[in-house]
Amino acid sequence: MDKSVKNWTDLKARVGAGIAMVVIGLVGIAFGGHLFHLLVGVICGLMVWELVGMIRPGVLHLQLQLGMLAGAAVFIAPYLPVWLALLIFMVFVAFGVSQFRINRRLFAAFAGMILLAGLSLMHLRDFYGFGWEIWLVLVVVVTDIAGYFAGRMFGGPKFWPAISPKKTWSGTVAGWIGAALVGLVFSINTGVGFQLVIVSMLIALASQMGDIAESALKRKMGVKDSSSLIPGHGGLMDRFDGMLGAALFLLVLSPFVGFPAGLN
Repeated sequence: MDKSVKNWTDLKARVGAGIAMVVIGLVGIAFGGHLFHLLVGVICGLMVWELVGMIRPGVLHLQLQLGMLAGAAVFIAPYLPVWLALLIFMVFVAFGVSQFRINRRLFAAFAGMILLAGLSLMHLRDFYGFGWEIWLVLVVVVTDIAGYFAGRMFGGPKFWPAISPKKTWSGTVAGWIGAALVGLVFSINTGVGFQLVIVSMLIALASQMGDIAESALKRKMGVKDSSSLIPGHGGLMDRFDGMLGAALFLLVLSPFVGFPAGLN
């Protein structure tokens, strides 16, 4: 197969999966509240299910148990005081770690990231409104799309070849530029100011780091995809790795960024 054609062989699968997830995500974000909490809980539970399957393959009952517990922990988190939600997350991670003889740190790091990212997504929707949730989603999606097309069109030096051999500097920088444009549009229409452009670029970088972190995990575990949940195109972690990094970074950053609540 010609290399220029081969570069685009996964485009159809990415577009199809992307459209389906966008529709489901938009419905959940639009309704907010219990429905969005349930959606985030289910997604996080499935990602922990995938995580366990990669770290300790073949132990189906453990996958199911930890996946269900993680989903439940995320779902109930917004109804609890923050300190209690975080305590439940810590207890879950500690219990999960106790089920592994090896790769305990990997489970703790990625399970913790999944739980906290879920909490961040729900917090953003609950306290800052539909518009800011859409901003975050757009930053992550545009970063991924811009990086995908620029990387395949321009190629060039690899960003981190030892971990993610397909990611190029051209795609990485294109992702930052795309995120900056999203931030610029929202800054103009919300009155937040130019700082949102910088924040959007930082979110884009965090999204890319989430992608690279998951690539490193899969490389260490010797798997191509996190699971086969999405027919022909891997698992939820493969599609939400960027969102994990972005949401986790936003959780740390949000106290220092002046988001006006209620951007509907």
